[in-house]
Amino acid sequence: MTDSDSSADVPGGWGPALQDLAERRVAARAMGGEERLAKRRAKGQLDARERIDHLLDPGTFRELGTLVGDVPGDGIVAGAGRIDGRPVMVGAEDFTVLAGSIGPGSTSKRWRIAELALAERIPLIMLLEGAGHRGGGGGGRTPTDLLIQAKCSGRIPVVSAVMGPSAGHGALIVPMSDFSVMTADGAVFTAGPPVVKESLGEDISKQDLGGPSVAVASGLVHNVAEGDVAALDMIRHYLMFFPSSAWSYPPRIAGADQGPRPTDELLSIIPRDTRKVYDMRDVLDVIFDDGSWFEVQAGFGPAMICALAHLGGEPVAVIANEPNVLAGSIDSDAADKAAHFITVADSFHLPLVFLADNPGMLPGSASERSGVLRSGARMFAAQTQAASPKLHLTLRKAYGFGSMVMSMVGFDNQSATFAFPGATLGAMGASAMSRATGAKADEAAELREAELQASYRSASNLGFDELIDPRETRAVLIDALDRALLRRQVAAEPVSRTAITP
Repeated sequence: MTDSDSSADVPGGWGPALQDLAERRVAARAMGGEERLAKRRAKGQLDARERIDHLLDPGTFRELGTLVGDVPGDGIVAGAGRIDGRPVMVGAEDFTVLAGSIGPGSTSKRWRIAELALAERIPLIMLLEGAGHRGGGGGGRTPTDLLIQAKCSGRIPVVSAVMGPSAGHGALIVPMSDFSVMTADGAVFTAGPPVVKESLGEDISKQDLGGPSVAVASGLVHNVAEGDVAALDMIRHYLMFFPSSAWSYPPRIAGADQGPRPTDELLSIIPRDTRKVYDMRDVLDVIFDDGSWFEVQAGFGPAMICALAHLGGEPVAVIANEPNVLAGSIDSDAADKAAHFITVADSFHLPLVFLADNPGMLPGSASERSGVLRSGARMFAAQTQAASPKLHLTLRKAYGFGSMVMSMVGFDNQSATFAFPGATLGAMGASAMSRATGAKADEAAELREAELQASYRSASNLGFDELIDPRETRAVLIDALDRALLRRQVAAEPVSRTAITP
């Protein structure tokens, strides 16, 4: 029987009870009413239920807590479903009901879906558009869903989407997520413009307070999507690279472009002159399967590229310097971004592929004030503590601490380390060393020659496993990855971390 069926002729006297249930379900699923829903449609926005329907595989949503609260769904639609056939838990704040605010009933639903996601080892997805708690306070000894969501970290993938204004308690889910996406009209903040006006006397719009230009620049939100559909599709794409939990390994993807092949294009893309720049994204296009990969947080710390890709069908996490930005120098934003990305990837057993081409950490007073050493130490700690296989390739140069954070230096538990011939290495570049030491012309020439011979000198002492021809890059990386994955002969389990993050 469905909600639309008549209760007439129902055997066993069940008719009235089932009719009552059907009517209650209809009322709950009406959300904030047709007028409010029509306004959303006029703006091109999906409602909470439409968002869930688009996110999940068709017909797989099974709602939880439909009748909770004195208002429809108590402001959140929640339940279980599937994405690409794999189970997930999802909650979608319903802005048409009391502005998606959080009351006792919705708190219980939020806790429940996180609790089930962790217990059943499946991803948790939160679609946010709400005003935070309804106020009143003084709830006494009652649970808050943020406690259970914190316990999910590193155990199950936690993903959030800001699909409108998100304030207060609900907004706190964003920084606790492994990955977050925001629509172009979204905004996230501790408190909205009315509260800011009341407490500080500051008149400010939602977008200026917490829109994409603010949330991306601060590093809070990872990616931006034009609208609801694009944001939901992005979540599906992101989860494709991950296992359902830290108790399983990432799923191998079958495809047409999985085997080794020559990468001759790299000779044209990468200039031998280290003073010339190029786009590292062109390199990723050549190396990885189908020339396809998914970038995370492109708008923050652009001197570093963090991306998810497939290499020989295996999901991998790519950490690459971008010579087009700051000549590839690693600033505090780039290091912070990479540290978070590495930790997330390692938590879910994705192999790490480092592509290094940098002159070191970004120097200068502005960089020091931004905490570049602290951020660099955070990235170094993240990658050196990583338990997943690590593959390293130096393309042209890697200096000082910039080489260490990119997992170049030996005895860092790498599965393989490679370099192109002629890669320049050292504590700093020859020209900088000459200026720092006051070297004479002949001494400066010797320093430059030593720099040019650095890769061969390092290789002679097994500083790299091998110097490779750029045309061999994909084949060499696939072979190293296949070998490294043999460590997965035991069952997957969560990574244990005890170190304090710098």
